[in-house]
Amino acid sequence: MTPESGDRAPGRSEGTDGSGPPAANPYARTYRHAPFTVVEAAGEIDMATAGFLAEHLHAATEGERPDVLVDLRPVDFFDCSGLRVLCRADSRAREHGGRLRIVSRSARIRQLLRASGLLGRFPPLPDLPEQQG
Repeated sequence: MTPESGDRAPGRSEGTDGSGPPAANPYARTYRHAPFTVVEAAGEIDMATAGFLAEHLHAATEGERPDVLVDLRPVDFFDCSGLRVLCRADSRAREHGGRLRIVSRSARIRQLLRASGLLGRFPPLPDLPEQQG
């Protein structure tokens, strides 16, 4: 198994041609909040569940100039497995000329980002930005 396959949930639930966003699952869902693609994580994001989040982030960062918000407000627990998924998705978004930001009010997530040296890379927004237009 490659490292990338370890970040993916088994049995992708996209359309049969592999296009489109993955189906919502208990740990992640994707929706539009114009002009952003929002990937909302929920529950506990750890080694066992990070692949479900990775599946959504991979799809969200595929296009040209993706503007992705990762909403971590519904998350109860988030560990280094989740950080790895965020870093990969951020790198992918940048490779495609876009960006990835997180939304969180959690002191625990801020502390994890600070301890890992990633707070500068992922300064959390407290809320989703207002929709434009």
